[in-house]
Amino acid sequence: MAMQMSFAGLMLMHRLVRISSQRQLSSRFILHKCNRRQTRTFSTAFVNCNENKGDDSDPSPLSSNLTFRQALLSKRRSLSPLERISSLMPQEAMSPEVMQLRDEQNQEDPEEEANIHTQEEHEAIPKEEDSEIHHASDAAMETDEQEEDNGLIRPTLPGESLLVFGELLVAEFRKKNRVEFKKMFGLEAGARLNSNWGMILHDDIAGQPAGRFLKTGRGSPILIRRPSLEDYVLYMKRGPAIAYPKDAATMMMMMDVSEGDCVLESGSGSGAMSLFLSRAVGGKGSVLSVEVREDHHKRAVLNYNRWRTAWSLRQREEWPDNVQFHRADLCTASSLIAGQGFNAVALDMVSPQLVLPTVIPHLHTGAVCAVYLANITQVIDLLEGLRCLALPLLCERIIEVPIREWLVAPALQKDGKYCVRKAPVPEGEQREETETEETITEEPAAFGSVPYIARPHPEQMSHTAFLVKLRKCER
Repeated sequence: MAMQMSFAGLMLMHRLVRISSQRQLSSRFILHKCNRRQTRTFSTAFVNCNENKGDDSDPSPLSSNLTFRQALLSKRRSLSPLERISSLMPQEAMSPEVMQLRDEQNQEDPEEEANIHTQEEHEAIPKEEDSEIHHASDAAMETDEQEEDNGLIRPTLPGESLLVFGELLVAEFRKKNRVEFKKMFGLEAGARLNSNWGMILHDDIAGQPAGRFLKTGRGSPILIRRPSLEDYVLYMKRGPAIAYPKDAATMMMMMDVSEGDCVLESGSGSGAMSLFLSRAVGGKGSVLSVEVREDHHKRAVLNYNRWRTAWSLRQREEWPDNVQFHRADLCTASSLIAGQGFNAVALDMVSPQLVLPTVIPHLHTGAVCAVYLANITQVIDLLEGLRCLALPLLCERIIEVPIREWLVAPALQKDGKYCVRKAPVPEGEQREETETEETITEEPAAFGSVPYIARPHPEQMSHTAFLVKLRKCER
């Protein structure tokens, strides 16, 4: 009986020892697995943290050292629940496998601590070149931030200048490819640009590049740009009617005006033709502009000087002062042009045939006299005067210059999306196509698949004047 009990006791002790060893092995495996998982989780979180910070992270070496030290310390101190429990247990209650694992971990800790100090010492002493580059980049970033805070934008191309106070500008608002609002104004400090679509402060426009869309207080985008000479003559203050740019350009081609020419103009009007001639003859040429009425003369001088001032601010150079304005009547003021010869003559007056006998003797042989007349009755009177006066002039052309604008835009549906051109299909397949259209997802239309609608603009500029081309010739 005693032998049976001792044998049973031995079997029980053997089973307990076996269970204890299995638990120790499983605990060691779980501890090793948890340690690896904790390391991988920390490294992934550390990388994600750096990526999410982006430009907001401090680029200085001190912050990078702290981040590296915190990362290693966090990696070293991150313990699994099993490690925390094992650290609280006394050494006598631990198995030899757990004690060996703790000894291995304690041997790794001094190595990590040494690596931390080595990394700190290596990064705490930056090179001189790196420090200089770092300070230069910081200074550049601070300058850019200051410019952005002040609302200033540097020009991106050589020769490009920003808008300054005193310049002439044009504001445009377009809706469905049509100009709904257009205004020319001078940029002044403290002023405002008012429109039906909102208001923009002039102070917000100054310092911006030309050709930029700025939003009003209501959120409407308005294009702010510098005016061309065509825009200026159309929107400047007028006395009499102007010579429209389309007619002025045709007259310039008739007269074949080039740089260095000397041109006579009779009828300054509001100064539109004087500006076109001034640009054509350049700094080497000259324009003599004569006007009978006092109010027209003053208006032409004001418009000419205003454009020259705006040009000097815009281009950082002066517009050539090559136009001489005189208030006189060419019919009785032959002394004004005495001793001068002209390469071309431009006449914009009611009865040009009255001044032709005074002007033509000073026109170079083979040169052109272009006449701007409002109605066909004036053209007939001019031709009758040429017949009766027997002047050495040949009437080469009598034309008018209409301009027909067109609206060309892609076809849109009611919901604002582009229409898509579809190929014709047989009647039998039409039903199947309509059924499959609902399942097709929306994709950008390919090149050439969007139909366009083209029609004449509802506002047309047809007749403005008759242009008569007279050439001086001798028989």
